Amino acid sequence: MKTACALGVLVLSLSLWCIAVHAEGSLEKDATAAAEIWLGHVDAGDYAGSWREASAYVQGAITEQAWVASLHGVRTPLGKRLSRQLKQAQHTTSVPGAPDGDYVVTQFDTRFANKHAAVETVTFMQEKKGEWKAAGYYIK
Repeated sequence: MKTACALGVLVLSLSLWCIAVHAEGSLEKDATAAAEIWLGHVDAGDYAGSWREASAYVQGAITEQAWVASLHGVRTPLGKRLSRQLKQAQHTTSVPGAPDGDYVVTQFDTRFANKHAAVETVTFMQEKKGEWKAAGYYIK
């Protein structure tokens, strides 16, 4: 009887662990897909569109005009995006300077016409309605 009970607990534990791992992978997958769509605005030079599609957190922290000017100054000199490959996606519930919540920090190895080896870091946050929205963008 004890063996059957222990086996039952083990099976239940493994099942719960698999569900948690699947949910974690799903968050990363969903946020990465949203990041790739959002990056399409940036790639097209639609910096205002990228601000409009960003999180309420970003929109409250920087005006559309300042966002556009910043991206224009940083991104335009790099030229056309030639390739982008997902390097990693990491789920976290805390990022510096932002409220706790669900975040996925993605990094892409990106090649531009004028910069052949860049790393784009895009942080996405899950908003109240479950949508993934941009919360940060950095190029190194």
